[in-house]
Amino acid sequence: MTGHFDGLRAEVRDTVAGLVSSGREAGIQVAAYLNGEPIVEEQAGVADTTTGRPMTADTPVYGVSTGKGLTATVVHVLAEQGQLDYDLRVADVWPEFARHGKDRITLRHALTHTAGLPALPPDTTLDDFADWDRMCAIVADSAPLWAPGERLAYHAWTFGWIVGEVVRRVTGRRVGEVLAEDVAAPLGVAGELLLGVPRAGQGRLARMEDGNLSAMLEAFAGQLPHLDRVAPPGVRPDAGLAARPDVLAADVPAVGTLTARAAARMCAALIGEVDGVRLISPRRLRAVAARGPEWVFGQEAAWGLGYAVDDDGSFGAAGSGGSLAFAYPDLGLTVAATRNRLAVGDGDPLERLRRTIRDAVAARVD
Repeated sequence: MTGHFDGLRAEVRDTVAGLVSSGREAGIQVAAYLNGEPIVEEQAGVADTTTGRPMTADTPVYGVSTGKGLTATVVHVLAEQGQLDYDLRVADVWPEFARHGKDRITLRHALTHTAGLPALPPDTTLDDFADWDRMCAIVADSAPLWAPGERLAYHAWTFGWIVGEVVRRVTGRRVGEVLAEDVAAPLGVAGELLLGVPRAGQGRLARMEDGNLSAMLEAFAGQLPHLDRVAPPGVRPDAGLAARPDVLAADVPAVGTLTARAAARMCAALIGEVDGVRLISPRRLRAVAARGPEWVFGQEAAWGLGYAVDDDGSFGAAGSGGSLAFAYPDLGLTVAATRNRLAVGDGDPLERLRRTIRDAVAARVD
C-alpha cells in the first residue's frame, strides 16, 4: 500500500520543508494512516529554535485543544469496557457537582458541549490550572448558564475537568493515567499521547513559540462577546501554557501533548484495527454527530461525543494555532499534524496538508 502513495509523501515532504526553509515555521510533523497502515510520516525543522534540537517523529508537541480528542477517546474506551455510560449523571459520581441545579447534567452533555458550563471565573489563573482539586471545585461551584442540552457552547476549558473528574471518580485513576495505560500502551506509543507531562520528561518536548496567536486572541476577545468568559485573559490557550512546567505537569484534559504519528495511530484504532488493536466497536463509532449554532464563536458547528464533526465526514479535534487529528471513517483514513510556532489567520498550512492528504486518498478510493 505504501508504494501507492510515494507521490503524496514527496508532496508532503516538499511542503513541510518549504514551510521551514522559508522561516514561516520552526518545526512540523505530519502523519497519516490508511486502513490501519501508515502512509505518511514526515517531519521537518527544529523542536527548539534556541538550541537547534531537531523535530523528530517522536518529539511530543503541545497540541492545545487537540488534546480534547485524547480525553474523548479515553471516555469511549472506558465505555467500551463497560465502565462508563454516556448518560451517566455527573452528580451521581461527583455529588458536589449537583450544586446550583446541575444535577441533570450528563456525561453526554459534557462531551457534546451542551452542559451549559462553558465559562470560568474572570480571575482564573495558571496557578489554578496547576491544581486539579482547585479547578474541580471551581467547576462544581459554577452555576449553569442554561439548562443542559438547550444550547451548544464550546466548553474550551471546562470540558476537561468535567469529563476528567468523572473518569477519576469512576475508575480511581487520573484521566492521564487511563490514557497512558488503556490507549497509548496498547497502541505502542507510550510517551507520545499525554495529558500531564512529568517534569522529568519535559526536556524532550518541542519548545512552543508564539507566532501571532496571542495578538489574535486579544483581537478576538474584542470581537467575540463571550470569548473572555470562556477563556479569561489569565488562561488564554496560547504558547504561555506550555512555558509553565507546573501546568505542563498537571492533567488539563482540554489540552494535550502528542506526536502526529501517535495521534494518527490513535484515530486509526478508533475507525478500524491497527496491529491487532481496535479501541472501539463499529457500533460505538457510529455515535458521533449533532449540529447547531454555537454560543462562543456564533457560527454553525457540529459536535459528536467529544469530537468536532466536519462537513466532509471527518471527526476529530484541532488546537489553537497549530495541531490537528482527524479521522475519515468512510475513507479509512486518519491525518494528524503538529507545529511548534502557534499562529492563526495565516492560511493554516496544516489544514491545507490535511486536505491534500484527504484528496489524494479519496481520488485513489474513487
